[in-house]
Amino acid sequence: MIKSAYDVVILGAGHNGLVAASYLGRAGLSVLLLEKNDYIGGATTSQKVFPDYEARLSRYSYLVSLFPEKIIRDLGLNLELRRRATGSFTPYAKNGRHDGLLLSNVDKEVGRKSMIDLTGSDTEFEQLKKFYNLSRVFAEHCWDSMLEPLVAKEEFRRRFDVDDISREAWRSLAEEPLGLAIERYLQNDLVRGLAMTDAKVGLFTQPHDPSLVQNRCFLYHLIGNKTGEWKVPVGGMGGVARELEEAARRSGAEFLTGIRISALSLNGKSPSVEFEMVGKRQTIEARFLLLNFGPNVLAKFTGKPFQPDATDEGSVFKINMLLRKLPTLKAKKYPAAEAWCGTFHSDEGYEQMNLSYEQAAQGRLPDKTPCEVYCHTLTDNSILSPDLSEQGYHTITLFGLDAPWRLFARDNGTVRKEAEKKFLASMNQWLEEPLEDCLAVGRDGTLCLESKSPVDIEDSLGMYHGNIFHDAPTWPFATTKTQRGTWGVETEYENVFFCGSSAQRGGAVSGIPGHNAARKVLEAMKT
Repeated sequence: MIKSAYDVVILGAGHNGLVAASYLGRAGLSVLLLEKNDYIGGATTSQKVFPDYEARLSRYSYLVSLFPEKIIRDLGLNLELRRRATGSFTPYAKNGRHDGLLLSNVDKEVGRKSMIDLTGSDTEFEQLKKFYNLSRVFAEHCWDSMLEPLVAKEEFRRRFDVDDISREAWRSLAEEPLGLAIERYLQNDLVRGLAMTDAKVGLFTQPHDPSLVQNRCFLYHLIGNKTGEWKVPVGGMGGVARELEEAARRSGAEFLTGIRISALSLNGKSPSVEFEMVGKRQTIEARFLLLNFGPNVLAKFTGKPFQPDATDEGSVFKINMLLRKLPTLKAKKYPAAEAWCGTFHSDEGYEQMNLSYEQAAQGRLPDKTPCEVYCHTLTDNSILSPDLSEQGYHTITLFGLDAPWRLFARDNGTVRKEAEKKFLASMNQWLEEPLEDCLAVGRDGTLCLESKSPVDIEDSLGMYHGNIFHDAPTWPFATTKTQRGTWGVETEYENVFFCGSSAQRGGAVSGIPGHNAARKVLEAMKT
């Protein structure tokens, strides 16, 4: 039985909605979460993608970097985040010989020696450290503020006016296109491309984009918990979602799944939600309404025009795969388990990505498609049944770049198949055997492979044009006078707030918008 009114109603039980529910329930408020799916967790859930195998894949999201340790402590979450032994592996061919740049998370000398093999000296390795130190310095000055009200840009900038390296970090990451810093610090094309990928993942952009969306994307990938290291959650993203759901339930939050919202009444101090569940229509009032979806979805309910920015377009192609075995590399120097353990980069050279961006901007799939692959089961195999683990099975996820929504919009099915072939070919150039030959096979003879274009992501999750951030990532400070002192979750409607990735400082698996929406509610209750 549910009540006719709650202190807070949250639309969408993804990870941010669960964070908000946990904080508000612990504060003594009555909380109801309404979820359209028949499961909890949204994009962070794990699913049995291939029905013939006991493997639960994180279908849409994968690693954890931005989730603040403070939220984990506040909510008493029992999360284990494991470090990947390898940071990244980038194969290349030189003088007719296959080799690879391997950067280790546990032994810097491995990376230094690998860089010497690529460039002939360790100069580029030292320069790469200096380049990434910019984001470390930036994180030191801004990370704690992610869970506080927004401050004005000028006030934020003054935090960096303490020494030369801080001023350089501000200039390189917040004022000028990121490409200038990449080209200033790094000389090798492969290394430049390696640095640029964190500025492109999920978005359609290039190094000298005047909008600086590439800078914002880069920051969100590198400032998490002041280290920026991406870790593997034990139990997959499903483990994160389950722990957050348990925390919300412990706080007293109630859940309804399988609901369809039919109308929102947002004017006045008491918003209400009209929805259908198992054929019955109900209306619930709330003192506060939290929206765990984007402004594009809100516009459908209000009838007001949605005006996205050009930078809001998503650009990602995902392929989830179940392998019978790890593919053998042409670069014999590195064991397969070591190379696949981190982020495996392919066709992500700096000039190569500039070309692929230009070709995609012209309306066609690039000749060479940049992508990166993650094999989480080498760090945590708990998402596989013991039987599959013993047999050497693994899951890998390919994340393709320069694949904007516009390329798939007119004929998603045809272009998806073409893109899938191109991305697999990109990987196969580095392997002794085709990736397809290593895939598990279903009882019906189909390969255990699932592709998702930006159109598919929009259809499944409602994310505008398949943008995994909901919209373009935002700066961690106020860029307008009206944003100053706010939590970055406010809407034009009283007592209606965004609590998901579309809020200021939203995006990735962070829980930050959920925390900030909860703080906004508690603050509003005092006035």
